Amino acid sequence: MPCPRRVGVIGAGRVGAVVAAALAAAGHEVVAASGESDASRDRAAALLPGVPLDKPSAVARAADLLLLTVPDDMLGNVVDVLTASGAIRPGQVVVHTSGRHGLAALEPARLAGARVVALHPAMTFTGTATDLPRVAACAYGATAAPADRPVVEGLVADLGGRVVWVPEERRALYHAALAHGANHLVTLVAEAREILAASADGVTDPADVLRPLLEAALDNALRAGDAALTGPVVRGDVGTVATHLDEIGREAPQALASYRTLARATVGRAATDGRLLPIRAARLLQEIDAPEHDAAPSGRDTTHPGPEAVR
Repeated sequence: MPCPRRVGVIGAGRVGAVVAAALAAAGHEVVAASGESDASRDRAAALLPGVPLDKPSAVARAADLLLLTVPDDMLGNVVDVLTASGAIRPGQVVVHTSGRHGLAALEPARLAGARVVALHPAMTFTGTATDLPRVAACAYGATAAPADRPVVEGLVADLGGRVVWVPEERRALYHAALAHGANHLVTLVAEAREILAASADGVTDPADVLRPLLEAALDNALRAGDAALTGPVVRGDVGTVATHLDEIGREAPQALASYRTLARATVGRAATDGRLLPIRAARLLQEIDAPEHDAAPSGRDTTHPGPEAVR
């Protein structure tokens, strides 16, 4: 970037306060921020010390680089109000950090003469200083007019990240990939912790047991994709899967639906790449959907024929 900018941030949430703090560390001047909740004000005090808190229109007027880090569903209204109030001006750089939205959400600002950018950090945030090194390690899904791409590249370079260019019409798909991978991963791990905690009195720290396995599985999956699949579904172990369903139905029924959904998806992927024969895939799907697993009564015979007995 050719020179430091005066940065304003509207929405001092987990993302906004961290990104603004990272820009400040890179030499930019954060001149104002807005945040309505106590959590936002506390976050701004911790990450942006000395930066005044003001109403959104005042923040916009004070900045030549305006960060809009509000929730997705609020973005359009915020842009409309700021533009109608005259707080957006020609030449100002207006950046939103929504993964879902592209440049269309900033159209009123563009019509007012601003240079508009959609810039989404592909990272999960805690809203604390812990996030600052992560900002430098992540990719940024960017959408901008060709003339504004150097602005994006300069901003991302200052943040220490790397740019991934996302076409306007693919923003929602891009965001779906990240949400499916990260947000649903959290749900999956939380359920695994609950099931493991119910499995034995000696498991006092499920995270400690799961961490080496999950870290290895994630690393393998990122490196090798479907080739990293292991476990009873890929092996065609119908009996093992049936026993899992029985035990989860009895001890952790809140996880049964997701186990079934992911097991079905795993069957499909393993069958597609040829590691699972069609007849075994069909038998697995039949067992996965069997209604008797919904609420396995205590003492039920859960003995199933081994894979070698299934024809």
